[in-house]
Amino acid sequence: MLRKLLIGLAGFLALLILVVAILLITTNPEQPPSSSPSAQWLQPGPYQVGSAELVFTDTTRSTPANRDFAGAPSRTLNTTLWYPQDARGELPLVLHSHGLVSSRSDLQYMARHLASHGYVVASADYPLSNGGAPGGPTPADVVNQPADVSFLIDSVLSLVGESKPFDGVIDLQRIGLTGYSLGGLTATLATFHPSLRDSRVKATVSIAGPAAIFTDVFYESTDTPFLMIAGTADALVNHQANGMPIPARVSNGELLSILGGTHLGFAALAEPIMRFIDDPDSLGCAAVLATLSDTSTNDVFRQLGSADEGVVVTDNIPDICDILPNERPVHAGRQQMITTIAVLSFFESVFAPEMSDRLSARSQLATDLEQDFPEARFTD
Repeated sequence: MLRKLLIGLAGFLALLILVVAILLITTNPEQPPSSSPSAQWLQPGPYQVGSAELVFTDTTRSTPANRDFAGAPSRTLNTTLWYPQDARGELPLVLHSHGLVSSRSDLQYMARHLASHGYVVASADYPLSNGGAPGGPTPADVVNQPADVSFLIDSVLSLVGESKPFDGVIDLQRIGLTGYSLGGLTATLATFHPSLRDSRVKATVSIAGPAAIFTDVFYESTDTPFLMIAGTADALVNHQANGMPIPARVSNGELLSILGGTHLGFAALAEPIMRFIDDPDSLGCAAVLATLSDTSTNDVFRQLGSADEGVVVTDNIPDICDILPNERPVHAGRQQMITTIAVLSFFESVFAPEMSDRLSARSQLATDLEQDFPEARFTD
């Protein structure tokens, strides 16, 4: 009897695996035409990707108390480094900042793609905004994260000997930032904020990062190239309030809109999990709103600066999940393809050693991406 039950269970599991496999195959995202420029930019670069787990501790700054967490005298940053194996010479560095209730691997697909094309990419779990933060994740510590960015840049530049997993050296003229959601806000602060910015940053990408609180004055500290990537169906960071003003407010700023792009659609975990969810941002709304039980987004924003510094908080700014878009979500796989291409082509348009390669990357970002992906809209 037991043998029959086991055989039946094995048969059921085999059938279930087959059904899941068929569902995944039949719901795969449509690829760009194989002969298109975008298809080439989606291909991995010439380098095998290595990774290393490192721990950096900033003993000069403390971690604040957070609910039932008493705080700590230092800030510990568990960090992943992705790097191009056997790459020699000077290498560009990109530091990625994760979102709230997230982790350093939230856009791992982007990090690995950059590394395959010769970039060193570092991403750390921020002490109090990552999903496993003591006392629970909170956005309130974002004011301290730009200094974490600077510390992480210092830490990577200081790697030597056996503690340095990659060959080559970091090119100080090719240091860039990316950030997703609250990490996008972190990257923007570390690039432009009058007192929090790091002048070593030469190019920045904010992916679904809050920006509605920043006026033209905020961006006057530097003309660093800046790209905002935003989804028009984002329920957490409203596209019209945060993304649309960027080209007009930032002297060297550009916007890549993804029609039907959602907030969670950028996250690595969305593909393939979110293929079968009609409203993926409902999960994000629940997770993020749960962290705001003892604060508000406006309270968080007010600690970032004054009107003289270009930080203006008003009740007219849509709060998280205040406006729920009624657009049909784009396939998360397509959204991540567009993001992968856009981030690489943006950095190559700034960092590529040869001018011809910079121009080719610029054409990909500003023209070819729209032609190959109907969901993409570029505004400079």
